[in-house]
Amino acid sequence: MRREPRLNVLAIVLAGGEGKRLMPLTADRAKPAVPFAGIYRLIDFALSNVVNSGYLQVVVLTQYKSHSLDRHVTQTWRMSTMLGNYVTPVPAQQRVGKRWYLGSADAIFQSLNLIHDEKPDIIVVVGADHVYRMDFSQMVEQHVETGAACTVAAIRQPIGLADQFGVIDVLPEDPTRIREFLEKPTDPIGLPDSPQEVLASMGNYVFDADALVEAVTRDADLDDSAHDMGGDIVPAFVRREQASVYDFKNNEVPGATDRDRGYWRDVGTLGSYYAAHMDVVSPLPIFNLYNRDWPMYTSYGPQPPVKIVQGAGQRAAEIGDAVLSPGAVVTGGAVDRSVLSPDVRVESGAEVTDSVLLNGVRVGAGAVVRNAILDKNVVVPPGAQIGVDPEVDLARGFVVEDGLTVLGKGQKFPDA
Repeated sequence: MRREPRLNVLAIVLAGGEGKRLMPLTADRAKPAVPFAGIYRLIDFALSNVVNSGYLQVVVLTQYKSHSLDRHVTQTWRMSTMLGNYVTPVPAQQRVGKRWYLGSADAIFQSLNLIHDEKPDIIVVVGADHVYRMDFSQMVEQHVETGAACTVAAIRQPIGLADQFGVIDVLPEDPTRIREFLEKPTDPIGLPDSPQEVLASMGNYVFDADALVEAVTRDADLDDSAHDMGGDIVPAFVRREQASVYDFKNNEVPGATDRDRGYWRDVGTLGSYYAAHMDVVSPLPIFNLYNRDWPMYTSYGPQPPVKIVQGAGQRAAEIGDAVLSPGAVVTGGAVDRSVLSPDVRVESGAEVTDSVLLNGVRVGAGAVVRNAILDKNVVVPPGAQIGVDPEVDLARGFVVEDGLTVLGKGQKFPDA
């Protein structure tokens, strides 16, 4: 029996995002390095999906404040070099001139040496700052079957939200072919099989390698281009009738449940970042971290187990719906509808509700934390209150947005 030759697939993860809308969480780190759900970084979801899909040659293109991201990828994502597998961060190298990346397409153009070295047949290009599960091998299979040079992953969204996304208009006679790529349209046309829905780009793509190389090389010479994958490269393929769309609803991930199947969230704002955490905390999670058939990989270091003990005066700890990470200690405090990252401490009589606490946060005895995101190593003094009165929090210099009070990494409490 003749065996078809195996395609050589290279995965490129675009991880240079600045993440301005996530400030102050991105004041000292790139957006893909922002912690999520206690033990993960946002980039872990993209990398886990790529690796679980069977693609084990992966480059991560970084740029903005990339130290913690580079360190995490280097220390966590170690593959078998004997088998030629790797996940490697690649910083901006200024290979084509004294300039940094001008956009996501320019990032690939300035990194063409990686493609020339690997000589792939297919290139999978994914963003690094979304929370989801996806088997990219199914998308690659459709890409090959359609004969397209470019395939865009898309998720169905209500037509009323079309002005928030890049929307893909398909041919009525062939819903896998892209007729037009529309940036935040105000008068979109619904899908042939679902008039009240549109296909929104997920920022994930599959390309024939030679077609992508040619496209980003041509784009680099265009003065009027923003050098963006979604805004420039994909529309160029559409104009040449070489682009297809992959409907995310067709993606079957092992171990998915009816409740979390098709979950995808762009955590580009503080509100969406918080909401994604509440999706995880939910008793019946909308995004299930416990799918062992499609695990999310990470490393959180040599942390001890979670510890929940009595506080002063034998005060019992109270734990409601919560995600508690290794190394967290709750000593007679109360935690509900919250995420505690590694090495968080909640002291006796303290209350943490509807909040996300990142690594090393300390909540002093009797303190109250509500509707808050506290970045690493924030210390809440005993008896202090955060998120109770937004006006007071604003006066203290804290960020208040979408009903949330947010403190940056190590930010001092002015009353301490």
